[in-house]
Amino acid sequence: MTFSFCGHIMLRMRKSVIKKGIGILYILGAALCFACMNLFVSLAGDLPLMQKVFFRNALTVVVVFVMLLFTKEKFRIHDKSCILYLFLRAGIGYIGVILNFYAIDHIGSISDASILNKLSPFFAILFSVFLLKEKPTIPEIIFVLIAFAGAMFVVKPSFDSKVLPAIAGFASGMCAGFAYACVRILGQKGERGIMTVFVFAALSTAISLPFVIVWWKPMSWLQFLYLMLAGIGATGGQFFITAAYRHAPAKEIAVFDYAQVLFAAVLGYFFLSQIPDALSFIGYAVIICAAVGRCIYQLKRKKTEPAPIPPAARTETENVQTDKVSQKNDDESG
Repeated sequence: MTFSFCGHIMLRMRKSVIKKGIGILYILGAALCFACMNLFVSLAGDLPLMQKVFFRNALTVVVVFVMLLFTKEKFRIHDKSCILYLFLRAGIGYIGVILNFYAIDHIGSISDASILNKLSPFFAILFSVFLLKEKPTIPEIIFVLIAFAGAMFVVKPSFDSKVLPAIAGFASGMCAGFAYACVRILGQKGERGIMTVFVFAALSTAISLPFVIVWWKPMSWLQFLYLMLAGIGATGGQFFITAAYRHAPAKEIAVFDYAQVLFAAVLGYFFLSQIPDALSFIGYAVIICAAVGRCIYQLKRKKTEPAPIPPAARTETENVQTDKVSQKNDDESG
């Protein structure tokens, strides 16, 4: 029994390592896709903001709509209690996309816009206090404060209009954090991830359409291609990140999502001739260090938790304990 139990644990550990490696590859793929999305949005040039947002989501709607047609449950929402959080996630997430695209167009560096948007996990901790009634630990609060301090190096607060794009990027991370907290609630309620993505993309496309019709600006074929590529990047990123979290827990692989900042910096340098300033690099380092520290802290907490006993082993153990109690009772009665 002991050898069987140890073998079972070793097999589970091996499978866990393999799945974690696959999850890391998927999340790096998502980071690259979202970095490319930011690049193509910037390359699309002087087009109305809502026109860019529309194309970012329209392709996702089409792809996810077709996929849902081939699922067993199709467009059925798991439970009525999910409706509120589906629309909260979609509405606040939509505002976050608008703010992120505004930052991309005006902040002067797609890597700056990316790192500010990547504050979302830290905002998710704060919003989880109100939405999920979760109490963050003191180390988690410290990591949040460190990340926000790093953001100030990127934002570079001032009293003129030049700071507005950076504030928009910061606010986009806040909206994304709220959206992720809603996603966690939907996951706990049993809602399908693909349905959550569909509602978000469909609502974003529907709201953007009237603005696009009223303020439509003719595009060149190259601009249209860039917007389609932005949509492909966004759609690919959604599927990659969903696949990543199916293979490994967020606490173990989420830190690799910050590779998007590196990808964005490289793409911005080669395609847009963008070079972040020294303060921005300091901010990147501080925020990423906070993310790494939080990841290490969560993994250490996980290791201190007792390892789960597999059902078969648990049954045998319980049987042995039951036999001992029975023998003791027999001895006492005899």
